[in-house]
Amino acid sequence: MTDVSPPRRGRLDRRFAAIGGAGGLLSGLLGVGGGVVMVPLLVLRAGYRQREAHAMSLGAIIPISLASVVTYGVAGEVRVGYALALAVGSVFGARVGAGVLARIQERPLKIAFGLFLGAVSILLVTR
Repeated sequence: MTDVSPPRRGRLDRRFAAIGGAGGLLSGLLGVGGGVVMVPLLVLRAGYRQREAHAMSLGAIIPISLASVVTYGVAGEVRVGYALALAVGSVFGARVGAGVLARIQERPLKIAFGLFLGAVSILLVTR
C-alpha cells in the first residue's frame, strides 16, 4: 500500500480532493459517485485496500448526498415520500452491508465489487 498518511495540518491532499471531485461530479450528474467512482480510484490511485476504500467512500456519502439533494430539491425533482421510503430501506441495508464488509476477505470483496460493476454496466447499456 502506498503512503496514505494524513496531510499536514491546514493542507488539503490534492489526490483525495481530485478523487472526491470526481465522485461528487458523477454523483450529482449520474447519481453515482461513492462506490462506483471513489472506491476504484482510492484503490488504484491512492493505494487503499478494498475494505478501507469502501469505508472511506461511505464517509463521503453524507456531504455528497446533501449537496445533490439540495440542488435537485430546489429544482423540484425530489419526491420526499419516496425518498424517505428509500432512506428507511437504505439504512437497514447499509447496516447489514457494513456488517458483511467488516467480515469478508479482501479478494472476494474485490471480485464481488468488480462483478457488480460489470453487471450494472451491462444492464444499463442493454436496457
